[in-house]
Amino acid sequence: MPLICFASPKGGVGKTTLAANIADALRRQGRRVLAIDFDPQNTLRLHFGVSLSDTAGFMTELPKRPDWRAMVRQTASGVMLLPHGSIDIRGALGLAHSLERDPELLAAPLRAILSDPGLVVVADTPPGASHALAILVPMATMVCAVLLSDATSAALVPDIENGRFLGQGTTAALYAGRLRVVLNGVDPSARLSRAAAETVARHLGPRLLGAVCREEAVAEALAAQRLVLDVSPSSQAAEDLREIARGIEAAVPASPEPFGASWGAR
Repeated sequence: MPLICFASPKGGVGKTTLAANIADALRRQGRRVLAIDFDPQNTLRLHFGVSLSDTAGFMTELPKRPDWRAMVRQTASGVMLLPHGSIDIRGALGLAHSLERDPELLAAPLRAILSDPGLVVVADTPPGASHALAILVPMATMVCAVLLSDATSAALVPDIENGRFLGQGTTAALYAGRLRVVLNGVDPSARLSRAAAETVARHLGPRLLGAVCREEAVAEALAAQRLVLDVSPSSQAAEDLREIARGIEAAVPASPEPFGASWGAR
């Protein structure tokens, strides 16, 4: 039932990498986890070892109102996956227009997914504002905004603090309480990275869910299409990911069911 959305004000911050690895960490903590890719870049699947030639996905079929259960993939990690599917710029614009015209295209299947009380859903959303994010936020238990530990990200802190990242006016105020921040790529040995991280931490206080250090293990895992906790379980990045997952675990309702398989995933 809990919906954890990974979002970012801008691209290139490691949002998808964190979404995949936090989904894996939550699964290792005994949760049943479904990861859904709402980002047209369709890269969430790569972290779970899905072949590059496998281009099918849930979001690209959304205008046809597909049965989402039939599209769930069971990955080697134990995390269930709904890939976005490959799409060109024209198709992405058409999908965005469809969601703007009829939000129920996405809202209805998402409500059905969230009706499973023993399931944690981890959503990877497109960077910046999007129709998908606008539909997801009202249903979300938590929105994890990912920022890099740099000067540009530090400049975005005011938009995070006042909730503008999630919408305008009253909408922003309504959902700002669900927003948490994860700092990615923190390099304690680099003065600028450390100073930016300290600035963000000072301003956000308890909204800072955690930070992940900059480490080769993360890049190596992605290159191998594997997860950090498989490739380098004793690394600092792995421990950072576990700590963030524990923070999410503490904030979401306990699962009423034991860990196990769900639906007829392929």
